[in-house]
Amino acid sequence: MLGYTEDEIKDDSSEWFNRVHHQDIEKLKLALSSHIRGATPHFESEYRIRNKDKTYRWMLSRGLAVRGEDGVAYRMAGSQTDISDRKTAEEKLLYDAFFDNLTGLPNRALFMDRLNSAIERTRRREGYQYAVLFLDLDQFKNINDSLGHPVGDQLLIAVANMLKANIRATDTVARLGGDEFVILLEDIHDESAAVRVSELILGKLASPIRLVDNEVFISTSIGIVLSTIGYHKPEDVLRDADIAMYAAKARGKSNHELFKPAMRERIMKRMELETDLRQAIEEGQLLVHYQPILSLKNGHILGFEALVRWQHPQRGLIFPAEFIPLAKETGLILPIDQWVIETACHQISEWQSRYLFDPPLKVNVNLTGNFLSQPHLLEMIKSVLGEARLEERYLSLDVSENSLVEFGESFTEVITILRKSGIEVYIDDFGTGYSSLVYLKRFAASALKIDQGLISQMSSRDDNTQIIRTMIELAHDMGMQAYAEGIETEKQLRMLKSMGCDGGQGFLFAQPLDPGAINERFENPGKSGHPLATWETVGKRSS
Repeated sequence: MLGYTEDEIKDDSSEWFNRVHHQDIEKLKLALSSHIRGATPHFESEYRIRNKDKTYRWMLSRGLAVRGEDGVAYRMAGSQTDISDRKTAEEKLLYDAFFDNLTGLPNRALFMDRLNSAIERTRRREGYQYAVLFLDLDQFKNINDSLGHPVGDQLLIAVANMLKANIRATDTVARLGGDEFVILLEDIHDESAAVRVSELILGKLASPIRLVDNEVFISTSIGIVLSTIGYHKPEDVLRDADIAMYAAKARGKSNHELFKPAMRERIMKRMELETDLRQAIEEGQLLVHYQPILSLKNGHILGFEALVRWQHPQRGLIFPAEFIPLAKETGLILPIDQWVIETACHQISEWQSRYLFDPPLKVNVNLTGNFLSQPHLLEMIKSVLGEARLEERYLSLDVSENSLVEFGESFTEVITILRKSGIEVYIDDFGTGYSSLVYLKRFAASALKIDQGLISQMSSRDDNTQIIRTMIELAHDMGMQAYAEGIETEKQLRMLKSMGCDGGQGFLFAQPLDPGAINERFENPGKSGHPLATWETVGKRSS
């Protein structure tokens, strides 16, 4: 069993004991002596023993003491079994239960156990403090998608090794899963220790990480929680550290943020809003309002921009600025975009049938980059148009300038396909992003819509006015039309007309209206007192 022949081992008990692992010998002797004294009915012990090749094997020894008439044990009768394979399997199961297979770091279960012990120490030791750092790698998904998961795994291992190298032996760094890591800093004096470790980690990640065949740049967002807030459960600590991490991420890449109780209140409101939004989609609480777009050359109504609203059962009408960013983060924007384009196409088709316009009304629908990046986009839109009985030329898709910058080259082919099919694409909120002239030329959009923030700052001697003039000229030079958003005064209207702006929308003409209010305008145009007469008179009810 140990690799020896009988003549290589004497019959002295020291031959046994001297080969037992030093960490197991006392336990073995205690079990043996307890049985010999009569304290246990039989002897049993598991221990490691040294093989002839210097390795250790796990053994299970069982036996009974043979006693004389006086009750004194004079020999042992029993067996020894090699249980190394079973022990290896048990150790692997134990390792898998408490350690991350990829990085070798403690996993969530082991981290939560150690965090619970730290919480208990705050109750027993006066002045004892700890901190938890919650780390999430910024844009790790992009590395996985662009370089592949094997490179992503190499990066996670490299980050794990860096973290282990920059904490004390008494501290714990663990991987929760994905690209999330946590650090437990024990027995610290104040928050400065946690901040110092956070800044050290951010500094280390400022340099590229060298992998086998790649050099990768990565940053992290770190949320910090201090024990001084007073915690009783490890789950609460981790929850607040996660909240602080998201607050750090909201400030941009490579930041750390210290948790404050007010953050929890904000995140609870956000979670409540998300729940309400999901319910709103399911229960049909969303609405589409329509703002008229007019020609600034002849005053004719060209069509409408479809704008989503949320009729909340308790809070009333909620505008998109409050819920669309959340919808983008949670993925709810896709069903919202789908519903808006379906609703708007059916509505404009109904108005085309009900009222005679020359040319027929068009509809502009704001769509996010997430929606436009979907596969089979054109087939999806054509299906919507077919169901609404609306021709492609009467649908225009508004894409924000920021989306063009964010999605870049991936949009070039999408816009080209849409335009070839007869669907126009407008660059919305132009002037708020940083798109280059190369982008504008490559995307070949149908029109630029100048952001209302620029329009609101117009004056006869303002540099901003010259910028708007240049934008209009740029659009025309590139074969696009120019539209102005947010026209609110007669002066703005006159200046834009003098610059050759093709069309516009804004409160000067009408605020976004529900379909019923627009029908009322069409049916009773004389009641509106609108500054552009054609908005009042162009709609003629069809027979």
